[in-house]
Amino acid sequence: MESLIIKFRGLLDSVSSPFVRSLADRVNWKAPAISIEGARGVGKSTLMLQYIQKNLPVAKTLYLTLDDFYFRQNTLSSVAEVFYQNGGRNLFLDEVHKYPDWQTEVKNIYDFFPQLKLVISGSSILALQKSSADLSRRVVKYHLPPLSFREYLALEYQIELPIYKLSDILLDHEEIASFLLKKLSSPLAKFRHYLQYGSYPFFKEGEADYHTRINQLINVIIDYDLPEAKPLETGSLGKLKKLLYVISRSVPFKPNIQKLAEDIPSSRGRLLELIDILEKAQLIRNLRSGVSGVSLMNKPDKIFLNNPNIIYALADEKPEKGNVRETAFMAMVQDAGVSIKYSSVGDFLIDDKYTIEVGGKDKSFRQIKTIKNAFIVADDLERGATNKIPLWLFGFLY
Repeated sequence: MESLIIKFRGLLDSVSSPFVRSLADRVNWKAPAISIEGARGVGKSTLMLQYIQKNLPVAKTLYLTLDDFYFRQNTLSSVAEVFYQNGGRNLFLDEVHKYPDWQTEVKNIYDFFPQLKLVISGSSILALQKSSADLSRRVVKYHLPPLSFREYLALEYQIELPIYKLSDILLDHEEIASFLLKKLSSPLAKFRHYLQYGSYPFFKEGEADYHTRINQLINVIIDYDLPEAKPLETGSLGKLKKLLYVISRSVPFKPNIQKLAEDIPSSRGRLLELIDILEKAQLIRNLRSGVSGVSLMNKPDKIFLNNPNIIYALADEKPEKGNVRETAFMAMVQDAGVSIKYSSVGDFLIDDKYTIEVGGKDKSFRQIKTIKNAFIVADDLERGATNKIPLWLFGFLY
């Protein structure tokens, strides 16, 4: 137990960044049990340690990573009991999916130690989604996405800028752009850099191997996280990687399921299951129309990689601009919690109301000119006018 406390204190002392993710302000930290989900590398551990550092008495708080060798010979329940009996009241459990039968132990801790506040986190979304119904009813869930453009600017340049609602950006983008341009120089250059290097906080550790690290994250997710959460034969792991590579080469990818099943190779049903697994692993995003719904057996209308940084990490050559633009827009909107669907007229349907066509600064309204509530979202555009909006502004949704 003492060794766990020493490790925790050392980690806490190492957290010095003044930058804090915007999710921290939306979490109800007073809830008895909280779950923070998110892909590897987005900053979940740092978020928890920063909250402890700024808000909690260290003597009554303990942060544990459950992949620690200590738990090879000791149970989580026994650690929680000793901690509680010695006055502990705030228990943070990171990488919970690494601990066997973590759902049962967390449920028991919740039930047996009512004054103990729990915060759990894990990188394997599939494993967290498998938590029992009893546990799900006890835990308030939050999702930590990759960095927004606004958060990237705060972390890289120490520029604090406001968050805007989607409706504000759509209806008042000219005023918003004027305000931001007084605070921010060269936004297009910074935005282009963000699209290549800004989604994961570890870009601060150096850009030279940034895309290599993303590739390593992908391999860890597929080779280790997914098999721990879901039984997968070795052949399926190779198919997942091949499928991800095929998607990364697309502009963007409108799947022909029959042809793709032959190329992988796989049955249609198994292929759709693999696509679903990659989405739950937060490596891709599946875009569907409201008509097709989200059933596993309904193929997506379009498939994107999770964010533009992954496009650049997997690219053999310079990525296609249209793919980067559409991927960026979908990621920025979806990660802000906004409903986004496939549109047969434009590229996207937002909140079942707004039709969005994404393109370059010279993109015309020809395709959507007869559609009500239709907008052009344009890359390489510093300021917009009427219903043409700069793409970079959607990086301020969270």
